[in-house]
Amino acid sequence: MVDVFYTGSDWEESSGPYETFMYTLDDIWPEGADSESDAAGDKDDLVNGMHQCFAIGAKANRPHNAVGVSVSFNANAGLGIFNCAMDFMFKAYVANVLTYGGGAPATFDTSLAVGDPVYVDDSDSLASGITLSRSPLNDDGNGNPMAGFIDYPQDAYADFGVGGPNVTSDMPITVANSLVYTLVTVRLHPDLF
Repeated sequence: MVDVFYTGSDWEESSGPYETFMYTLDDIWPEGADSESDAAGDKDDLVNGMHQCFAIGAKANRPHNAVGVSVSFNANAGLGIFNCAMDFMFKAYVANVLTYGGGAPATFDTSLAVGDPVYVDDSDSLASGITLSRSPLNDDGNGNPMAGFIDYPQDAYADFGVGGPNVTSDMPITVANSLVYTLVTVRLHPDLF
């Protein structure tokens, strides 16, 4: 089970665009103490070097929140830099849950495909480090802000470009008909209200 944010030097799938903004930890969610949907559990703790997608602004605005990907974080100041540029591509673990019932995952996407929408999800039934799912509602029935769409990784196109031939695509990704967390490329493309 994934219990940390995605990390590593290959978290970016595109070299841009970049539109960075600074926010305090109070401005983003799900992050920190009592950040799960039940307002009791600690969902995620952002640390420098971890790159994940967050909703920006009050939960009362959901699902109409801005979204951004953490670029850097200064724990001493409690400030983070977030890339909020439309069409920025990044790697993240996405939960395949489509719907919740009785506060638990109920139905699942078994074929993660290019163009599938992805949402910022603060459900307490998701593991720590997982802030994205395929569900437009969290486990309490509240709207999840759209983060973007699943897209091709740079090295998964069926082509014959630099680096040798890729004769087949890795998409769609087939996963179990149960809750799983899959590393995919996400194109940042929030709902424009």
